[in-house]
Amino acid sequence: MRRSLEGLLLEAAGTPHESIEDVMSWSGSLALDRRDPLRKYREAFAIPLSGAIAPDTDRGGDAHGADGAMPENGAVAAVAGGGEAVYLCGNSLGLQPRRARERVLQHLEQWSQLGVVGHFQGGEPWMPIEDRAIDAGGADIVGALPVEVVYMNTLTVNLHLMMIAFYQPTSQRYRILMEADAFPSDRYAVTSHVACRGLDPDDALVFLRPAAGSSGHYRIEDIEACIREHASDVALILLPGVHYLTGQVLPMEHIVRAARAASPDVRVGFDLAHAVGNVPLRLHDWGPDFACWCSYKYLNGGPGAVAGCFVHERHAHRTGADGVPRFSGWWANRRESRFRMLPVQELAAGAVGFQLSNPPVLSLMPVIASLELIRDAGGMQALRRKSVLLTGYLELLLRRRLADQLRVLTPSDRDERGCQLSLQLTGVLALAEVHTRLLRHGVVCDVREPDVLRVAPVPLYNTFADAHRFCDVLEAVLVALRAPDAKK
Repeated sequence: MRRSLEGLLLEAAGTPHESIEDVMSWSGSLALDRRDPLRKYREAFAIPLSGAIAPDTDRGGDAHGADGAMPENGAVAAVAGGGEAVYLCGNSLGLQPRRARERVLQHLEQWSQLGVVGHFQGGEPWMPIEDRAIDAGGADIVGALPVEVVYMNTLTVNLHLMMIAFYQPTSQRYRILMEADAFPSDRYAVTSHVACRGLDPDDALVFLRPAAGSSGHYRIEDIEACIREHASDVALILLPGVHYLTGQVLPMEHIVRAARAASPDVRVGFDLAHAVGNVPLRLHDWGPDFACWCSYKYLNGGPGAVAGCFVHERHAHRTGADGVPRFSGWWANRRESRFRMLPVQELAAGAVGFQLSNPPVLSLMPVIASLELIRDAGGMQALRRKSVLLTGYLELLLRRRLADQLRVLTPSDRDERGCQLSLQLTGVLALAEVHTRLLRHGVVCDVREPDVLRVAPVPLYNTFADAHRFCDVLEAVLVALRAPDAKK
């Protein structure tokens, strides 16, 4: 029988915390942090200071509540006073691993001392760049075989490359099934891709919609029914692993199984931008044809970081003549013949055979640094154990203290979410003003108009004290904005 969240938190806090009320206190958050097996990894990241990220406005007063009193135990003071920010925005841009600088400088030193020789020598630190990413855990993190994963290009570029390979429309089977409220960049990519293939997007796209009254969540039975309904005309199912707005983890294994049951001709791909580094994945076992992800969110690779791509092993040796056409480039050659400059290409097996060019090394070094940290911390299972506790702790705090002022859109079932909580503000409040005041007091989160705050406590660098401070500041900001004499 699965243990309750309250029971898990009590165990994690240890004695003398004898009740959940003890654990939910400020001292309880500190106790949880002291006993956190991942606590040392926070020091491996550069945490922004609140004074650096806050807007250049008056920082006084209005995070203290209507009567000017500080929240419990002065928990806001370390934030509003210029200490480390409460950074809950890893779902938008992960923090910089301190090791990233070392890795980048290592490459620059290697380049300066060895020139081209350093690019081809085997072994650390000169092993081929694609091998270094996989060696650092770049395949383990998605539950794949090394041959199935490559780090290349950016997310949208990889989506286009995968659609060239796995979206093969015919006169009868030509549609792409995606979610109606997809992230805009995915919608743009698919719409433009379909149009470039000579099809009308208004006809070629089929949309999965959440059921009425489901808070925007996608239920397994609705997904399966939609797949069955379009089994005869859908060529590709392209869905997210985690929905960007609600934070719901979609039932990826069930989606693949339903697609295979509907027709062997339906291909399945996932956009894992909000899933990789956030929730455990078993892509090889689940069996989608492909998946793509970015590396600047939970993989902490920095803006514009090299993205990742998965191609299932069953396609490892299939070329254009064998049913998997592809755009290609010289880096897709077998390594043994890549520099022989042969007139006929010898494709590498697996995902590497979908590469176009040499990966940009400087861009990939921070990704490797972060992958190494995740591996050293115990991999996704270790991160997931803390994530369940940390996000659950934050949700309990919010429901206890702010249930009348916001609604949690993210599923409460731990199996249906990662670390993100999407918070819908109730009542008439300007989201931009809430966001500005949070920043003013050292809290960084993400907003989606018209009324949603997205907060993501990342287990590698966020703490239980961060969760407590966020609730303190948010509560005080909402009280101040709803006060009769609130600033206009």
